[in-house]
Amino acid sequence: MANPSPGNSITLRVEAPSSFTATSELAAAVGAAGAAITALDVTESHHETLVVDVTCNTTDDDHANRVKDALNALDGVRVRNVSDRTFLMHLGGKLEVVPKVALRNRDDLSRAYTPGVARVCLAIAENPDAARNLTVKRNTIAVVTDGSAVLGLGNIGPAAALPVMEGKAALFKQFANVDAWPVCLDTQDTEEIIKIVKALAPVYGGVNLEDIAAPRCFEIENRLREELDIPVFHDDQHGTAIVTLAALVNALRVVGKKLDEVRIVVSGVGAAGSAIIQLLKAQGAKHIVAAGRSGAIHSGEQYNDEHRSWIAANTNEEGFSGTLHEALNGADVFIGVSAPHVIGEEQVASMAKDAIVFAMANPTPEIDPAIASKHAAVVATGRSDFPNQINNVLAFPGFFRGLLDAGASDITPEMLVAAAEAIANRVADDELNASYIIPSVFDPHVAADVAAAVAAAAHAAAGVHTSPAATGDTMEAAAHAAAAANTAAALANA
Repeated sequence: MANPSPGNSITLRVEAPSSFTATSELAAAVGAAGAAITALDVTESHHETLVVDVTCNTTDDDHANRVKDALNALDGVRVRNVSDRTFLMHLGGKLEVVPKVALRNRDDLSRAYTPGVARVCLAIAENPDAARNLTVKRNTIAVVTDGSAVLGLGNIGPAAALPVMEGKAALFKQFANVDAWPVCLDTQDTEEIIKIVKALAPVYGGVNLEDIAAPRCFEIENRLREELDIPVFHDDQHGTAIVTLAALVNALRVVGKKLDEVRIVVSGVGAAGSAIIQLLKAQGAKHIVAAGRSGAIHSGEQYNDEHRSWIAANTNEEGFSGTLHEALNGADVFIGVSAPHVIGEEQVASMAKDAIVFAMANPTPEIDPAIASKHAAVVATGRSDFPNQINNVLAFPGFFRGLLDAGASDITPEMLVAAAEAIANRVADDELNASYIIPSVFDPHVAADVAAAVAAAAHAAAGVHTSPAATGDTMEAAAHAAAAANTAAALANA
C-alpha cells in the first residue's frame, strides 16, 4: 500500500569514486532500497571523485534513512547531505503579495494612494456595493480554518494548518485566478469563529471554510450563510460531494447502472459523508445506507446531532441496523470518507456484480485499491498515485470563480449539481473506462467549465438571463484558468 510518493521526495548529495559506472551503481543501490529515482545530476567532477545529486521518491522518513544507509554502504561512497524537497518548497511559505499596478513615480503614487485614494474611499462610503468593483473584494476569498480537522492529521491547531491553507490559496490562483488568503484562527469556539469571520467579511468576496471539525462546521457554515451577504462554502463538505457525484455519474456509465436503482453504502457520517448523501439524494439516489463507527444509521435509533438525525430520517428506508461489513453484502456502490482499512477483500467480494468502490480516506484508503480491484469493476481513491483520483481541486477553484463572476451571495443545490455535471462531462464517451472516470486535476478546461456552469446556475437562480455580455467576466476568467492549468500540466509533465 505504501508506495514511494513525491510528497516524500528527497535529494541526496553523494560523493562517489570517479568512474564510468558510478551513477549506475548509485541508481542500483537506491532502487534496491525501494525508492523511485526521478533524477541523477552530476554537480561536481574531480580527478578522483564525483559529486552526484540523487533525487528519489520515498514512502516516509524511515525509508529515506534506509536509502541513505544503502548509499553509504557502497565502497568509497559518502552521503554529504539529505534535503527534503517538500520542506524546501515550504521555506518562507508558498504565497506572496504582488501589486497589480506599477508605482513608478509621484503621479502613480498620487492615484494609488494619497491623495487620490480618498476619492475612491468616499465613493465606497456613499455606495458600499462599489467595493466589489473598486477593491480586491471582487476576486478575493478567505480560506478560514481553526485547525481542528486538518487532512487526516486531526486537531493540530491553526499554525500547523497554515501550510495546508497556503496550498489551498495557491490552487485557487493557479487554476482559476482567484486571489485567496489563509485565515487561521486561534480559537475553536463556534461563536467566536462566526464573530471573527463576520468582522473580516468586508474584505472578501467569499469564504471557503476548511478543515473545521464536525459537528461545529455545520453550525458555523449555516450561521455564516444566514448572516453574511457573500457566499460561504465548506470545501470538506461540498467540494468533496461535488467531485464524488461527478465520479459516480461516470462510474455508473461504465457499469451500465442507474443512480436511482443502485444500493449505495457510505462509510463516514461527518462533514463529507453528510454532504455526499445530501447531494446524491438531490440527484435522485434512492437506496443509501450510511454507517458510522457503531454501524448503520437508522430511524430506530435516537441521535444527539441534527445531521445524523437527518440521515436517519432520509436514508435506509428498510431500517437496516447492522454493521458496515454487513451493509456491503449485495451493495452496488461503496463510498468511503472515514478511516483506513475499515473494509477488506471479503466485503468487496460480497458486493453486487460490477461493484463500484470509492475508498477516499487520505492518505490511507478504507481498503488497498489493488485488493479492491480484484472484485470491483471501478475503484477510485483520493490519492494521486492511483487511477481515478477524487480530488477537490477539480471543484473549488472553478466553483468560486463562477460565484465571484456572477456576484452570487448564496450557494444552491443547483450550483453543486451543475458543477458536478461540468466535471463529469469533461470525460468524453471515447475516453471513459474503468480507470478513467474523472478528469485530471491538470485538465485545462475543468475550472473554466465549472465556473461557467456555476455562474449560469447563479444567474438562473436570480432570474437573470445569461447573455454573452453578462458572462464576459466568466469567459475572461475561464481563459485565464485554462492558461494556468496548461502551464501546470506542462510543469507536471516536464
